[in-house]
Amino acid sequence: MNFLEELKTLDPKDPGRWPLLFRALAILALFLVLTAVFIYFVPIQNQAPELERAQREEQDLLRTFDERQRKAANFEAYKAQLKEMERSFGAMLRQLPGRTEVPSLLVDISQTGLAAGLQEKLFQPAPEVRKDFYAELPIKIRLTGSYHQFGNFVSGIAALPRIVTLHDISIVPEGKDAGPDRLTLDVTAKTYRYLDDSELATAEKGKPGAKPAAKTGGGG
Repeated sequence: MNFLEELKTLDPKDPGRWPLLFRALAILALFLVLTAVFIYFVPIQNQAPELERAQREEQDLLRTFDERQRKAANFEAYKAQLKEMERSFGAMLRQLPGRTEVPSLLVDISQTGLAAGLQEKLFQPAPEVRKDFYAELPIKIRLTGSYHQFGNFVSGIAALPRIVTLHDISIVPEGKDAGPDRLTLDVTAKTYRYLDDSELATAEKGKPGAKPAAKTGGGG
């Protein structure tokens, strides 16, 4: 009986009765299969964390790509919005007086109170406060009059062509000897002026860490 005929006669349900050669071959084949399975699956299990990390990076890259794609698609809209903001900012900046216009603006504020029928008890400009590109000019004002006159004063301030804001408003009766409608208004009016180029340059030099200007001219 040759090898193939003996192989056909083997009972797969009773491998214990197989000849020694066939049992050895079956064990060897099972060992090779298990070894192949082990070699295939164990590296995959070891690389699972790296695979998960790569998948997370892929999702992050996709999100970044989507964000940049949306920004690129809206780029023209952003440019138009920026131009509109620059136009609005320029319009607001034009409402700030220059240094030479401040005295006339102070006169306008004072005249607004007098035009409303109020008596001016105090009109005291305080030292200006420098900001990034503009200066804030507070003015302490005390006026006496009626509620109606105060309303006219506030409306007149709002109608000025320059920006003037009112702060720290206090209204109290003028005194026992005054009439019931006589009141005293204490208020701080703030107006603003833009800094000219020379003032901006001076402020920039005064900032911490600013580099001193280079000296020119030769030595003797």
